[in-house]
Amino acid sequence: MGKIKTRLWVIGALVVLSIISLVPRNVTMRVPDRSSGRMKDTTVRRVPIRLGLDLQGGIHLALEVDQSKGPVPDCADAIQRAEKVVRTRIDEFGTTEPVVQIQGRCRLIVELAGEKDPARAKGVIQRTAFLEFRITDMKNTFRDALPAMDAALRRAGIKSPTGAPSAGSQLFGDTSKAKNADSVDANAPGVLSSLLFQGQLPGEFLVPEEQWPQVDSLVNRPDVRAQMPRGIELRWGAASESRGARAFRALYAVDSRPIITGEELVKANARRDQVTNQSIVTFQLSRRGGRKFGQETARHIGDYMAIILDGRVQGQPPVIRSQINANGQIELGTKPLQEASDLALVLRAGALPAPLTIVDERAISATLGSDSIHDGIIAGIVGVLLVIVIMIGYYRMSGALAVAALTLYCLFTLAGLAAFGFTLTLPGLAGFVLSIGIAVDANVLIFERIREELVHGKSLRLAVEDGFLHAMNAIIDSNVSTILTALILYAVGTGPVQGFAITLIIGIVASMISAIFVVKTLFLMWLHRRPDMVTLSI
Repeated sequence: MGKIKTRLWVIGALVVLSIISLVPRNVTMRVPDRSSGRMKDTTVRRVPIRLGLDLQGGIHLALEVDQSKGPVPDCADAIQRAEKVVRTRIDEFGTTEPVVQIQGRCRLIVELAGEKDPARAKGVIQRTAFLEFRITDMKNTFRDALPAMDAALRRAGIKSPTGAPSAGSQLFGDTSKAKNADSVDANAPGVLSSLLFQGQLPGEFLVPEEQWPQVDSLVNRPDVRAQMPRGIELRWGAASESRGARAFRALYAVDSRPIITGEELVKANARRDQVTNQSIVTFQLSRRGGRKFGQETARHIGDYMAIILDGRVQGQPPVIRSQINANGQIELGTKPLQEASDLALVLRAGALPAPLTIVDERAISATLGSDSIHDGIIAGIVGVLLVIVIMIGYYRMSGALAVAALTLYCLFTLAGLAAFGFTLTLPGLAGFVLSIGIAVDANVLIFERIREELVHGKSLRLAVEDGFLHAMNAIIDSNVSTILTALILYAVGTGPVQGFAITLIIGIVASMISAIFVVKTLFLMWLHRRPDMVTLSI
């Protein structure tokens, strides 16, 4: 009985973990604000199983580098640069799991699940990349202007980091008390200042990752922008950075006038300096760009220069150590060479030689996606019911135990998709139904082995033990070979094929657990309750 209890504890733990992974949770999504036109974060509650494009609806685009005005010398490099640009813009859509991947040499696949505006998607993706070099706020004029910005927020009745007016201002409007909020709360920490942490560089501020949407909303208020120092603009970092145990988003105050733009860039490459062994990025500018860049960098030796792609600062701004003309380099110190390669790719992306043209476009409506889900669920229910009828009709009690284990198999498979963050697609639903058949096949193999052992005159308990033991090798061999095939499909396939492969792999693992472990546990429990049994209805 102790062995059975241990098995039940293990099954119970797996069930509890599976239920926890499937509990609906709050998910933050970036969606466009209709009133301001800017992106904002909104919280929705949803089951943590991601739905693919074919189930949720959305847009599928296949893009190639436009060569109508002449061939592009290196198409593969151009599409790699385009992929980098598209990824920097993908946040504008607010999708939970966008797909951006290179297919072949010169084709880029973009899938935006949940996006309903094809014109907007095409406009943003096809827009020419814009690269800028700007000097950071070396005099910290933005930092000095923060008290005035805090005062503007207090006058508006905003006293919390959420950016919402206080209860009094919401109820009574801009009262005289709110107008004199500066004098009342003059010694209190400012709303905006309390959210900004001074970075290591002049003009650099760090904002906790979970609070940067609020800060972005605050600094873009008209009354706050009116206090912005002349000649200074704000730009967010392209990605969050880990500082200790917390993640931060960098906010940079930079000059409003760029030194040069990506139009003057000819090429950029990453390498490691042979003398210092440091990671560097070498770049070459046009003659006109080199002359202008040389004049500007000579004036800003010792200053920090932000590299901005599509309005986002890429990496930490490097320092200008000497005058840079047509040929220059950016020193990254001890940072890995991969970071230098990424920066070189950003620079080349800002000088994209040709725009992207759409060669294939498909818009899948949410209605079609819901119909696919409905049809998939119906097919799954019909398949499961047929399996139940056949298993119970042919194997009787043993079939009933297999059906009970099949319920846990479905739970484990869905929990695996949710726990590892995989996306469920329409081919994935097909893989799920197929893995149900594989799970039943394992049970059939075990039952036939038990039947053979009973024919040879073994006792019931010994027949069950030997049946599971002798079927083990065949089950493992067949399932492992199927998993290897699915891994190959995942490695060489694209979106839908990968969805099928992932669901099949998780389903096979869950089927092995249910067939080998769960069904045997149910057999042992049944035999423990009926010690006088001498045969099974198999």
